[in-house]
Amino acid sequence: MPTECIPYKETNYFTELILDYLAEKEELKTFYNRFPDLENFKAQIEEKSSFPIKNREILVKALKEQYAGLEISEATQRNIDALAEEKTFTVVTGHQLNLFTGPLYFLYKIVSTINLTRKLKEKYPENNFVPVYWMATEDHDFEEINFFNLNGKKFQWANAPKNAENDAVGNLSTDGLEDVFKLFSAEIGGGKDADYLKELFKKSYLQHDNLAEATLYLANELFKEEGLVILDAQQKELKKLFIPYAENELLEQISHKTTTETAEKLNELGYNVQVNPREINLFYLNDGLRERIIERDGEYFVHETEIKFNKNEILEELKEFPEKFSPNVMLRPLYQEVILPNLCYIGGGGEIAYWLELKEYFKAENVVFPVLLLRNSALIQSAKLDEKRKKLNISNKELFLKQHELINRKVRQISNIDIDFSEQKEHLVAQFQQMYELAEKTDKSFLGAVKAQEVKQLKGLDKLEKRLLKAQKRKLEDEVSRIAELQNELFPNKGLQERQTNFSEIYAEYGSELISVLLKELDPLQAEFKILTFGKE
Repeated sequence: MPTECIPYKETNYFTELILDYLAEKEELKTFYNRFPDLENFKAQIEEKSSFPIKNREILVKALKEQYAGLEISEATQRNIDALAEEKTFTVVTGHQLNLFTGPLYFLYKIVSTINLTRKLKEKYPENNFVPVYWMATEDHDFEEINFFNLNGKKFQWANAPKNAENDAVGNLSTDGLEDVFKLFSAEIGGGKDADYLKELFKKSYLQHDNLAEATLYLANELFKEEGLVILDAQQKELKKLFIPYAENELLEQISHKTTTETAEKLNELGYNVQVNPREINLFYLNDGLRERIIERDGEYFVHETEIKFNKNEILEELKEFPEKFSPNVMLRPLYQEVILPNLCYIGGGGEIAYWLELKEYFKAENVVFPVLLLRNSALIQSAKLDEKRKKLNISNKELFLKQHELINRKVRQISNIDIDFSEQKEHLVAQFQQMYELAEKTDKSFLGAVKAQEVKQLKGLDKLEKRLLKAQKRKLEDEVSRIAELQNELFPNKGLQERQTNFSEIYAEYGSELISVLLKELDPLQAEFKILTFGKE
């Protein structure tokens, strides 16, 4: 399979914070523990071993209960059992419960996680490494997960449960997804791979009661042969392990104190902070409700409800019902690291950005901070589209340009006349430099007039250049149209394919080859954007 790699910096889709992190800029090193280099995992293993997970048996028991009634592969069963051993460590990625996986990068996250565990096993064979997908079952951002895109169409969960906006999404009933299934079935068509996708959707969503169970089934079906372990951490026995940290959050607000200071330092360095911490970063979760906890004058209130506790009452509630206390985006990472023997978290740019706010919080809670690794990114194209690209003389790197920049560049290259007035502008600037020198020697009051005339004439050349370019675009209308069509197909809605397109669109065309190719081609430690070309010309 033809592949090509492009440095993230040259794609124009990644923030300065992430690019500087990948470049290991000196000023960012205080915000993380170790850079994701294979050699650095030796020290990470040693440090995590010195702060061992105390209750591995609770984790294993919770996973076995969760997987009860589900067809489990030997590889996944082996990995769950291995988690009971002190020499076993995890690599984790987390993701929302997007309908039918949501955008393609759901697959890239999990493939990156699986592939890193394999690399670690080769490097450190005396240990076991388990890939874990942490299901974000306690989120309540329903609007972000209730749809997926296929063939340019949006398939949305329109008849969702009434409490969808307020409850943790994992609890939501799958009622109402029959309509989505009918529309999806009609769109995906027939054939072996399309039939597999229809059956997968049906078994996932129409044969399971809630979104957590449906997503567990779906992810397990896609990745069970690779030994992926899927965790729903919304379980009482697991939440019990987090009680001391939740208590610190309620009484001391440690996360707010530590992360606020870190956020200020990142701002001073010129980076936009991904998440601004609240004073208390816990939600109260109960009977279709997930609302934040607020403290005022020693009393604790559940936002927009009449529920309130005094200090003793809320601590008693935490002790009796830890499952009712739900960490938000700032606390979830700590919860993850407390209950898992984890070495590395793999996430997208936004996730890495908020993890970079958390190191001091982990230090204050005496929890080992994991290695942070940017997930793989890829663009998948057919050989037919790749051939079109070559005929239009567009490099893969040029595909990432803004459309008007790409078209202007190609029109200038194709045109039989020179539409670049850079030389004329340089000549004009040189002429005006002489006039500046003349004004300096004679009458300095003329400097402003000379400057105004220079600006006017440069603007005139810009205008002429744009008019000429516009005329050439009309003349080369066919080429312009084909360039736009190619880019629109590869960058739906003028954004990255991986953030728009659902895996089913690719799977319907290439079948199980999709996942096997991703597993083969995506190297989690290769910090570059990958172009993957499928099929024959």
